[in-house]
Amino acid sequence: MPSAAPEENDITSVSIEEYQALSAKLTEVESAAAAARDAQLRALAELDNVRKRAEREIDSARKFGTERVLGDLLAINDSLELGIKAAANPDATASSIGEGMTLTHGQLLKFFDKHGISIVDPAGQPFNPDFHEAVSAVPSSDVAANHVISVLQKGYRLHDRLLRPAMVIVAKAP
Repeated sequence: MPSAAPEENDITSVSIEEYQALSAKLTEVESAAAAARDAQLRALAELDNVRKRAEREIDSARKFGTERVLGDLLAINDSLELGIKAAANPDATASSIGEGMTLTHGQLLKFFDKHGISIVDPAGQPFNPDFHEAVSAVPSSDVAANHVISVLQKGYRLHDRLLRPAMVIVAKAP
């Protein structure tokens, strides 16, 4: 069997200088890989910290997100308590109690406006099942068919979302 001549790329034919250069390149590549691994671990840790921080902020928003709204509502509660106390006074008149209730109702309407709540009061308007809940239909010659005759309970919207539909009586043809 004839012996094969050593090739130039054979590991036995690598010179000391080439070996040292390859060894230095290997060390450089290993160092770069370790730096990339370290950067990846740091990025994963930072991502985990961001996720945990977001969870804490969401939890805090759930717990305390209504704090401002409820704080505004406390003034209305105070007015109601004062009205109840005033009504218990033997010198209280129906007109003074009514005046206090009117002022408190005004506070409530300002609260609604401040927090994006609008009233759905569809008296005389065409019936809209998206915003109205028909309790009954009554024959009427005065009001056009499929229009609201009377509102039993007003509805409410929060910005563009319906909180509660208005409960209405709808006209039908006689």
